[in-house]
Amino acid sequence: MANRQFNIKTFYFLGLLLSLFLYGCQDKVDKKVPNAKLSDYQDNTLNDQEIREGWKLLFDGKTFNGWRNLGMDHVQTALWKIENGEIHKVNSGDVPSLPDGQPVEGGDLMTVETFDNYELYFEWKILKAGNTGLKYNVSEELSQKYSDHSALGFEYQLLDDKDTLYAGKLKPSQYTGSLYDLIPAKNTKLKPVGKYNASRIIIDGNHVQHWLNGEKVVEYNFGSKQLDSLYKISKYKEYPHFLEKRSGHIILQNHKDDAWFRNIKIRVINRSY
Repeated sequence: MANRQFNIKTFYFLGLLLSLFLYGCQDKVDKKVPNAKLSDYQDNTLNDQEIREGWKLLFDGKTFNGWRNLGMDHVQTALWKIENGEIHKVNSGDVPSLPDGQPVEGGDLMTVETFDNYELYFEWKILKAGNTGLKYNVSEELSQKYSDHSALGFEYQLLDDKDTLYAGKLKPSQYTGSLYDLIPAKNTKLKPVGKYNASRIIIDGNHVQHWLNGEKVVEYNFGSKQLDSLYKISKYKEYPHFLEKRSGHIILQNHKDDAWFRNIKIRVINRSY
């Protein structure tokens, strides 16, 4: 009987030690996880981890440093404004005409730098029936040769998909997240109109991904037979060299509708080839 009581006491004692050990381990684990404070995630800033990973801001929330309009050395601020830490593409109907009555030229907003392999992150929002896009792999030379004030490049489509103006009326490759007019996005989950969405574009060698609100929605390869066959039936088929991978500019599209952008940042992917 005494031996049995000893075993029971020993069992409870060992159990208590195990509980204290696990509690201590949990405390150590918890201390390794930083508390998420709003100050760590202010708009248009980089946190310590992003800095270590090599991220760079393309928009500082205050100026157009690092940007210009396609074919120009400056930004047409009648078309593009900075408001409350956001880049605002002004609705075409709200852009004043020039003194002679002609429209303001300027077009797409373009990064001064070009980029080859990278991960791009950006947040965007539009209004009801809004339509715009972000373009990449853009050659300014080809754009000016074949287009009139419009960037020629691969477009990550940004659209109010569910609006009656567009729902069920466009090609599958013309909805949000798609590689416009080439590859339709899959499993897209948009935030409500007027709320910010988070998007990523990853270009690593010939491999490209589009992400929307944490989900991968498009994946393809430069130089693939799939991309070539889609190009031949797209609106881009008239443009030689369109499919070539290059160190290209990143473009915010000058579409007619209001659009807002913030937290635009990029991380260059270094490759040895």
